[in-house]
Amino acid sequence: MDLTNKFKHLFKTVGWVVTLLVAASTQADELDKQLQQIMTERHIPGLQLAVVKDGVIIRTGNYGVSNIQHGVAVKADTVFPINSMTKAFTGVALMQLQEKGVLNINDTIGKHLSKLPEKWKSLTIKQLMTHTSGLPHILSGRLVDMIVHADPQAAWQKVQTLPMQFEPGSQFSYNQTGYALIGKIIDKYVKDGFPAFIADNQFKPTGMKLTAAAGFDYLEYVVPNQAAQYFYTNEQKYRNFYGEFPYILRTAAGMSSTATELAKYLIALQADKLLKSTEILWTPARLNNGKTGGFNNMENGYAIGWQIIDRPNHKAVSASGGNAVTMIYYPEDKVSVVVLTNLIGGLPIQFVDKIAAHFIDGFKL
Repeated sequence: MDLTNKFKHLFKTVGWVVTLLVAASTQADELDKQLQQIMTERHIPGLQLAVVKDGVIIRTGNYGVSNIQHGVAVKADTVFPINSMTKAFTGVALMQLQEKGVLNINDTIGKHLSKLPEKWKSLTIKQLMTHTSGLPHILSGRLVDMIVHADPQAAWQKVQTLPMQFEPGSQFSYNQTGYALIGKIIDKYVKDGFPAFIADNQFKPTGMKLTAAAGFDYLEYVVPNQAAQYFYTNEQKYRNFYGEFPYILRTAAGMSSTATELAKYLIALQADKLLKSTEILWTPARLNNGKTGGFNNMENGYAIGWQIIDRPNHKAVSASGGNAVTMIYYPEDKVSVVVLTNLIGGLPIQFVDKIAAHFIDGFKL
């Protein structure tokens, strides 16, 4: 068997992919074994982990492969695309501008942007951020494709001609159009645009050097040590994911990071080093009927770029992206967990509680 055929044979075995690297320790502990099992069951090629307790990173781990084609192991400096987790950073940027007195999230967007459809001008910044605006969709529904294929400016012009989906504030409906508007608002007030503003005011203070180097356009350009993203098909094969986020959508998605750098970021937020207070940032929006809206029964609220998990035990705030990555903070338990995978559909939000249970005494839902 030549080398090419040998590798083809190896890649048919998902177990080989997930057991190539089981953390940095010689002897796998119970958490390592649990993660290896989860990765096998969910066909996750590579995973990176960081756990914070009482403001200190107490656990990191690198598992599996970042690139199936070349058999590259996940390492501590492997950067993972974080997709819509980027929205959390956009939320912090907005709150930083509010603390500077530049804007208020309860402002109508017509106060900041004049060239908009009349029906849009009365919407609030908060409604855009919390997906309760009722705006029409700028994406076509096919992954990251816009309503005018490969033409962001034409897509922007077209979306402004479409009808509203629903009365503002009456529903939760995940929507990227609002984040395109947020980018335009931030760009009006900051030098060099929102990517530079986020880099200067979030990456630099927290030492997120790899995140800063990766930038906001990871799908278009080469990023050193970046994990490739995959789908796992019904035919039991891995498929490469490819897409592009034009500038207009990069407040919604576009960053890459590591679990350790995201853990440092969560520590900084919890210590009020990036904001004077995270109270507004992590308070879910209320619909017109007084209820909260969210993705599901677990992530049952949405705040300023962050998901809210409101439940009797172990309430949490989270930020996820691409159904592939999650960072979560349990404020009552003073524990945070960051899980990055390179599988679209790996859904770590569904198993992150199992990881947290290793670090929270008496964890029970």
